[in-house]
Amino acid sequence: MLPAVEGESEKMSPFSGLDELMCYYLLGLTRVLSFSRTVRNTLNMITLLVPLLLSLALPNVLAWGKDGHYAICKISQEYLSEDALFAVKQLLPDSAQADLASVCSWPDEIRHNYHYRWSSPLHYIDTPDFKCNYQYCRDCHDSYGHKHRCVTGAIYNYTMQLKLANADASSELKYNLTEALMFLSHFVGDVHQPLHVGFTGDLGGNSITVRWYRRKTNLHHVWDNMIIESALKKFYGSDLSTMIQAIQRNISVISSLYLYAFIQMMGIPGIDKLMFFLLAIALISLLGLALHTCI
Repeated sequence: MLPAVEGESEKMSPFSGLDELMCYYLLGLTRVLSFSRTVRNTLNMITLLVPLLLSLALPNVLAWGKDGHYAICKISQEYLSEDALFAVKQLLPDSAQADLASVCSWPDEIRHNYHYRWSSPLHYIDTPDFKCNYQYCRDCHDSYGHKHRCVTGAIYNYTMQLKLANADASSELKYNLTEALMFLSHFVGDVHQPLHVGFTGDLGGNSITVRWYRRKTNLHHVWDNMIIESALKKFYGSDLSTMIQAIQRNISVISSLYLYAFIQMMGIPGIDKLMFFLLAIALISLLGLALHTCI
């Protein structure tokens, strides 16, 4: 059964669309900058994990198989503050060796395990066919009609588990915060894979047969795995670390371009190249990759 926040109801799931979910995280950024260096006092920072922001900024890495999730979390760790990284490492299992990326695919690995079968619907959310909008109360349920069983519901649920643990250390609410962290970092990636947020009728692209470089497969598998596999082989010598480094370079370029557009919109006069560079570094450091979402 999905570990739910006590008293959870539709009113506690205020998302009428993914844009509101993004705003929820982005607004929280300003509330986490002054936390002290303790695990409980930095848990709110964990709930703002950069995978959410990173996946918004990387349109060329929308396929989230094992390599995709690994890349998201590996890059994200570079953007966590010192306090947030400390808290993340405290929650990670020993097997992770302080590396969040190594466990970002854990929810995929256990979803068919008997004890975790309840988690399978949490990886996606589907809308009725040709309904090109998203309504939480209408769409967030599993195949049996159980409410809040979808990826946006899961993101909210595990965010609240971490936030409540931070807000009240004496609370009787007991959650597995290690699992909450691993689920959250994974689902934030899943929600940005287009075929995890598609129409019900085609099963997220699983029922659409396609050929990828002469290989017969389904559309969902192409997005989840084969795009990255092909890119790794063709452009990066099958070396995931080389691909990650290239993405990191692209992040800086993309963020700078959005920042430049922001400056132009704000009408800041007389800004020279050096000042622009320094301002870019300052703002990107503060907002991570969330900057372009706010424009």
